[in-house]
Order: sequence, then structure tokens, then C-alpha cells
Amino acid sequence: MQANGDIQNQTQVIVIGGSIAGLLAAQTLSRYFHQVTIIERDHLPKQPEFRHGVPQSHHLHALLKQGQNILEEIFPGFKAELAAAGAPLVDVIGDFQWFGWRGLHPQFVSNFQIYLCSRDLVEHLIRCRLEANPQVQFVQGMVTGLLADSQQNVTGVKLRILKGKEHGTTNETEQSANLVVDASGRNSQIPKWLTAMGYAPPEETKINSFLGYASRWYEYTESLQPGMKGAMIVSQAPDRKRGAVWFTVEGNRLVLTLAGIAKDYPPTDEAGFLEFAKSLRSQQLDSTGASRYLDDFIADAKPISPIYGYQNTENCRRHYEKLSHFPNGLIVLGDAFCCFNPVYGQGMTVAALEAVTLDRCLQQHLAKGGNASYLPHFSHTLHRKLSKTVDVPWMMATGEDFRWQSTEGGKQNFIDRIMQYYTDQIILAGAENPKMHQLFIEVFHLTKPPTAFLHPHVVMIVVRRWLRNTLSHKFISSRSLSSPKQLLTQALALSRPKDR
Repeated sequence: MQANGDIQNQTQVIVIGGSIAGLLAAQTLSRYFHQVTIIERDHLPKQPEFRHGVPQSHHLHALLKQGQNILEEIFPGFKAELAAAGAPLVDVIGDFQWFGWRGLHPQFVSNFQIYLCSRDLVEHLIRCRLEANPQVQFVQGMVTGLLADSQQNVTGVKLRILKGKEHGTTNETEQSANLVVDASGRNSQIPKWLTAMGYAPPEETKINSFLGYASRWYEYTESLQPGMKGAMIVSQAPDRKRGAVWFTVEGNRLVLTLAGIAKDYPPTDEAGFLEFAKSLRSQQLDSTGASRYLDDFIADAKPISPIYGYQNTENCRRHYEKLSHFPNGLIVLGDAFCCFNPVYGQGMTVAALEAVTLDRCLQQHLAKGGNASYLPHFSHTLHRKLSKTVDVPWMMATGEDFRWQSTEGGKQNFIDRIMQYYTDQIILAGAENPKMHQLFIEVFHLTKPPTAFLHPHVVMIVVRRWLRNTLSHKFISSRSLSSPKQLLTQALALSRPKDR
């Protein structure tokens, strides 16, 4: 992103929430508006530290490859800052063990590299960049409502300024703005405030697999898992509801997250946590003998934190893009727009993708002769574009959650089920074919679109594998099938998503 020379004097933006989505939106908007104010309830730490408004930061976070690439574009030198802070640079395939449905996937040098780091570090580095931006200011406070004109367009916010770390005193005030951005997260108050203004709230789609996880931090030493920087043990419907992931981060630390679906939540007591890890042994089969069982290396590791639990993992999509009536002067993004089951590690990267979408929409607005002081219909345009931005991550997250019979919130349509089955075949092929494994990793990290799965070469590998496995069933024989049509009919009848 390049600097914009058309900043409108005296134009004001208020961003509700100092989340990563809010911070990235603020940086983007500072290219177009004179002043951007971020209103955040938390006292913001000066170091990469936990803050109460982000309880999930106690847990493992992944800034996917695409997210790291975008942050490098927004903040040149960002990757160098990650490295300087001690974030290890790892080969996602060569330095990781991926225990899939059929055992350990191939490991090889792929040069598909990312920095591993805590969410606290990512947020801290972004916030430092914004603190150095003279057009951005932070206010510790809480937005209590919206201001509107006689046409019910949003013109600012009602604000309770919190003074001091302990919020000993407050000051009620109002602040005007040309644009208000809601980046306040899952618990956004915008639907309630829209209703109070006479607008219809957005429809919501909620998908909940009732997944919960527990995490703990340890000192990292190479002897724990020689040659490895991380590992993932995946769950498998319908019976294997448990999984785990661990990797190293800055400060020579290791963070381990245990996860259970359908309310099979991992315990947060010492004995229960270890027993849960031990239950994953059957999913950690490794014929090479190169891997230690998860519970063995936990027993040898030195913990440096309590065990933290988290169960607020529902996917929730608010369909602002479908509203025919919406006030000018207000936009919604981040988790307030669409939040995902966080176990899939998409949130920070989606926030970066949304910042790119916001920037493009503003560029298009100016190219059509508009200006930042007046943004008619901009909200509807942006929300439609944001909806497309989150489509793929939403499909990936909910597709995984829909594997489980206990998942609530609707059912997949026929096309989605077919695509999920096809994706399953790619994952299974990846256990045998290094190129297929890398392709899946690239799509997972959002550096390639899912349409990459439809390349003719990929389709041929999937079809060949499917036919081979289907025809291996003992009751298919050349005697029982007298024509190609019968062969295809029998093959389709035998194909099941349970082939995992």
C-alpha cells in the first residue's frame, strides 16, 4: 500500500476497538482521513503482554503466510521486526509434523516459511507502528452509543472516557466523526444500536461445533522434540473428537493447545490435561520412530504458565451486506462482521485481508470523484466486498465444523458437501504425495485460492486415487460388472466421506 496524497483536511474517523482488525483499519484509513481515533477500553501495555479484552491471547495463534505478506505490505519491515523480537522462521512442512487421518504426512524442505509468534507480539508491533503515525491517536474509553443526524446517518459516538488504569474516574462526552468503524469484536453492540435508530439488525448465521481448548506455555529446548518446531494432531469424524497443536514462539517458549469437539473439552487441571494429551497417542502413530508421544515431552517440559481454557468458539456471520437500509457514516469489520472458530487460526489473517478490501474500496470511491468527507452508500459497497472476502475462510471453518453430527446452526448444501468430500481426497492424497500436501498447506494459508484444487493435474491425481480405492473393495470384480456404466454406478455408491 502506498501513501495517498489526497488526505481530506479536518476529516475524522473513530474506530471502536483496538483489536488487530481495528488497528489495521486505522492504519488504512489514515491514508485518506486527517485524524483517526482508536477507542479501546483496555489499558494498552507498552510491551507484548496479555490484556483482558483479548482472553484468547493466552492460546496459540497463527499468523498465516498470507497474513504475514499483507502486514509486510502495510508496514514495510514488519517481518524483520518479528525476527528481531525472536520469532523463529520455520518451514511449515519441513519443520512441522502433521499427524493426519492416515498417520504422519511427508516432511520435506518446501521453503514455504512463516514466522511463529504470539498474538501479543503481533498486536504490539502493529500498535507501535500506529503510535508513530501522527494521524492516529488512542483514547482509553468505551463507546456507549451512536450519534445521528435528522436523516439517521451516523455522525459520531457517545463516549465514556476511562481515566487511569483502574478506571477510577470517567467522563461522559460525545465525539463527531465523518466515519465510525466498528471493530469491537464478537460482542459488538451495533445490532442493538441499529434497532434503536429504527434500522433492522442484520441476519446472523451461527455454526457451533462446541469445540473447546486448553493451552499451556512451556520453556522450549531443542531436546523436547529434536529437529521439530511444531506439530499438529488432527481430529477425525465421527469418533476421534480430540486434537492438539504446538509450536515454538519468540522468547524460547512453546505453546501447546489441546482441543476437543462436541463438548469433549480438555481439562484445565494438571492431571486431566496430561491424561487428555495421553489419549492422543493412537493418533500420533509414526513408523519412523522420529516423534515422541505428546504426553512424554509434556512431562519433560518446564511449564511457565497456568493451564488456560477457552470455549467461545462459535462461528458467527452477521449479514450486513444483505441490509437494504443502513446508515451512512458507519462500517463494520473484523469479528464484529464475521468471526470464526479460532482453532483454525484464520482471524488475524482475515483482518489483514479486510484491511486490503477497505483500502481498495476507498481507492475506488475516490477514483469515481468522491471524497473522504462524504461517503454515501460506501457502507453497503464495502460490506458486500467484505462478505466476499470472508467467503473462503468461512467455508473452510464451517466445513470443518460440519463434519460433526453434534454441530448446530444448519446443514451444508449439496455443493458444499461435494466440495468437502473432494477436499478430503486432496488431504488424503497429501499423506502419500508431497506436492498435494504442499498444495493443501498453501490453500490453508490463503496464499492460493481453493480453485487451485481444480487444476487438471490435481483433479487427475484425486480421481486416480478415488478409483483405485473404490475398486479395491473386495466385492467389486470384473465378473460382477459387465459395463463401464455399471462400474461407475458401483464406484459412486461406494464412495463415502468416511474414507479418511
